[in-house]
Amino acid sequence: MMSDFTQKYKDVCIQNNSIDSSLFAEYGVKRGLRDKNGKGVLSGITNISLIKASDIVDGKVKPCDGQLFYRGYNIYDLTNGMRKDHRFGFEEITYLLLFGNLPTKSELKEFSGILAKNRRLPTNFVRDVIMKAPSQDIMNSLTKSVLTLSSYDDKVSDISLENVLSQCLMLISVFPMLSVYGYHAYNHYERDESFYIHRPDDNLSAAENILRMLRPDKKYTDLEAKVLDMALVLHMEHGGGNNSTFTTRVVTSAGSDTYSVIAAALSSLKGPKHGGANIKVVEMMRDIKEHVKDTTDEDEVRAYLKKILHKEAFDHRGLIYGMGHAVYSISDPRAVAFRGFVERLATEKHENKDYALYSMIERIAPEVIGEECAIYKGVSANVDFYSGFVYTMLGIPTELFTPIFAMARIVGWSAHRMEELINVDKIIRPAYQSIMVPKAYESLADRSTPKLGSKEKETLKISMKDESC
Repeated sequence: MMSDFTQKYKDVCIQNNSIDSSLFAEYGVKRGLRDKNGKGVLSGITNISLIKASDIVDGKVKPCDGQLFYRGYNIYDLTNGMRKDHRFGFEEITYLLLFGNLPTKSELKEFSGILAKNRRLPTNFVRDVIMKAPSQDIMNSLTKSVLTLSSYDDKVSDISLENVLSQCLMLISVFPMLSVYGYHAYNHYERDESFYIHRPDDNLSAAENILRMLRPDKKYTDLEAKVLDMALVLHMEHGGGNNSTFTTRVVTSAGSDTYSVIAAALSSLKGPKHGGANIKVVEMMRDIKEHVKDTTDEDEVRAYLKKILHKEAFDHRGLIYGMGHAVYSISDPRAVAFRGFVERLATEKHENKDYALYSMIERIAPEVIGEECAIYKGVSANVDFYSGFVYTMLGIPTELFTPIFAMARIVGWSAHRMEELINVDKIIRPAYQSIMVPKAYESLADRSTPKLGSKEKETLKISMKDESC
């Protein structure tokens, strides 16, 4: 009965909620808070990170190689420093994003110890929360766990900076446990596989603990852990203008508690247009290998990419996943920084053939898109193009791809939550242009169902000035 009702009223919803796309230009409304050239609406100020994708040359905007800065430090310098010293970087870069400076040796040791001590869940939490109602959607399981943790916090609604920092550090520490344990519960109860729970080791880094908790034998190579650590660092933060970080600041501005803010951010991140993009890349690459007879033949691969663009292949949406970004044109610095690690891991895993295919598509896909599509800016591989491939080589199930993104991005969310609390005491409330048509009230006895397809003849243009909620 419910399905009949919803099917009947689906068309009613479309009829009464569709807006003429030309009105966006008429009223100067930037769809998706971006103009036609992809530039975002300026909605805040941040000192946490910076994305640079263009220069001003002779008064004109000219695309440049993408750059990403964390607290003023170029991401290349940070990742090169980690690589040169053979260090794990998650804890160090978390400290940087939260507090604004790179830690000294003693500060890093103290901070790493704080994160390690916070890798604890309340008594019976795994049994009573994570193991109950397991779901294939680990992001939903993670969100449920975060909200439930609020029940164990006597200061849940205290938004003093000290308390918020304490809550954020705890959530940063337990996100890997909540995610991996959630997957194991699903894998056992829904897939009838073996069930095991490994406790984290206080002496290991976040990346090492993720692999330790995920794998039955707890074993991993140093390169595997270093590659995962690099992925976490590169996904931690991205300019403040991404959907989930904006969500963090919007909900924070309402005065909400940390658990609700992070749950909202998780709900934003799980969307396939945001944190779930790398899954689509893996699915697309699998489809290409199934349908292209010789994946070393550039002409064959190019022809199939054109089919994908023309909605004749894969998911028929006309997208080459992992290509293009809302900001970057020439290159995504995260993909550039990641590529070297990907190649080394592919060699260790004997996946050179697949890596060669990824490299070929990274090179030729922008050419194909430029030839076949009308685009306003350049196209290059983004970090999602390689991250799914890396997670696959690490034996990480696709159900955990987006949760791993969340394990990293919660650091950026935490930094932005605190920056919002410190600097802005005003709720974020954007304006919407109303195009309502005034209607005369009719009594219940006199009402009739309007026919689908009928149009109102007049449009009332209202500029909403009300500052209430």
